[in-house]
Amino acid sequence: MAKLEPKIVFDQFAQINKIPRPSKHEEKMIEYLKDFGKNHGLETVVDETGNVLIKKPATKGYEDRPTVVLQSHMDMVCDKLVDVDFDFYNDPIQTYVDGDWLRAKGTTLGADDGIGDAIELAILASDDIEHGPIECVFTRDEETELSGAIGMKSDFMSGKYLINLDSEDEGEIFISCAGGCGTEATFNFAREDAPAGYDFILLSLKGLNGGHSGDDIEKKRANAIKILARFLYIEQDKLDLRLASFDSGKMHNAIPRDGKVVAAVPGGMVEQVRKDWEKFQADVKNEYFVTDTNMQFALSSAPVEQVLPREQGRNIVMALQAVDNGVYAMSQAEEISWLVETSSNVSVVETGTDYLKVISLQRSSVNSNLLNMCNTVEAAFRLAGAYNIVHNEANPAWPMKPGSKLVEIAKESYERLFHKEPKVIGIHAGLECGLFAERYPDMDMISFGPTLRNVHTPDECLYIPTVKLVWDHLLDILKHIK
Repeated sequence: MAKLEPKIVFDQFAQINKIPRPSKHEEKMIEYLKDFGKNHGLETVVDETGNVLIKKPATKGYEDRPTVVLQSHMDMVCDKLVDVDFDFYNDPIQTYVDGDWLRAKGTTLGADDGIGDAIELAILASDDIEHGPIECVFTRDEETELSGAIGMKSDFMSGKYLINLDSEDEGEIFISCAGGCGTEATFNFAREDAPAGYDFILLSLKGLNGGHSGDDIEKKRANAIKILARFLYIEQDKLDLRLASFDSGKMHNAIPRDGKVVAAVPGGMVEQVRKDWEKFQADVKNEYFVTDTNMQFALSSAPVEQVLPREQGRNIVMALQAVDNGVYAMSQAEEISWLVETSSNVSVVETGTDYLKVISLQRSSVNSNLLNMCNTVEAAFRLAGAYNIVHNEANPAWPMKPGSKLVEIAKESYERLFHKEPKVIGIHAGLECGLFAERYPDMDMISFGPTLRNVHTPDECLYIPTVKLVWDHLLDILKHIK
């Protein structure tokens, strides 16, 4: 990355990617930020939640300007290809340049939101840019529970304006976002032996594109959990299939891209199941011939193990077949009719010795519809006999702010620099701005960033030319805020 521009940003990103920072394990990143502030002689504050704030005074002649908060999150989604040996708690991310794209070797890149962190650190380290007082804020645990933003007190930030650097399409200025709520359903059971003479099989699926369950949900990409459940539902109506385990998905906010199921079937039926599996995979590949072109299906024998009780296994499969997944409703507002309003994504299925857990994430820009979607998902699992259903604390939607001065400044800056209009839009994904808006109701906020693709997956990549565009745009905004 040494040859990439802006050099000061990519140098910071290279340093950040040496630091392990899984969600909820950002301690090394927090220490790095504290040392960075100290080494640059800047006031640095860490709150009780672990959020870090570094203040930089105004440059000469800009002392009377309002304080601007620049904000990004320090954690990253940790996902890798199944055949890659990598320890996210200790190993540095290995990046490489692929034409105009920056990628990682078999893992998530960490540009979500490491590139936002890098831009902030570059501004803090710079001595040749013009700006008023700046507060650079780095929140923790954005990718799982937003606990950093949730735990932030209302006096932590003092700026009038906030620029969130956690968006993924250069040329787009985001002014609102969807709210989100997770639904976790747990089925408890006592395992039992499979009937005598049953054969065990392993069904596996990989190579799906997956993606962000907010940004990519409208792209109609395949969901590994739904596909595997779909086949199990078909087969259990043909024969006495006994479920032993179902495991798929890693992150609550990602579309699952692979998965595997262990099941027992009556002796002599394996070849029939294999034929059904081959026909099924041909049908599914045909359905997703545009969005998922690298699906890999496999069926093999598996060791004998205990299985779930018959009716409980059947009910779980029926619930996974029935539960809503994908876009539920588009916005009814004519000017943003293209924007997803409400959605749900089945994210993770995890099987233990005596339990099976299903994690899903619901999103909506309309809070009443968010509640309705959560209740719809809960009903499907409650009917199937889930022992415990928990809704994680919902993060609120970020509503549009009429007459935003910051939007006006950002638009004028973009047009002046690039001679074209930016898109000013809402986003279906969640942003921490929704929580900030609750605690800082008078703060004027926008979000933008360089172009990223396939975030939350090992295919995550950063479009290099857009980093310079975002850098120039941000510096121009800071210069012209009065």
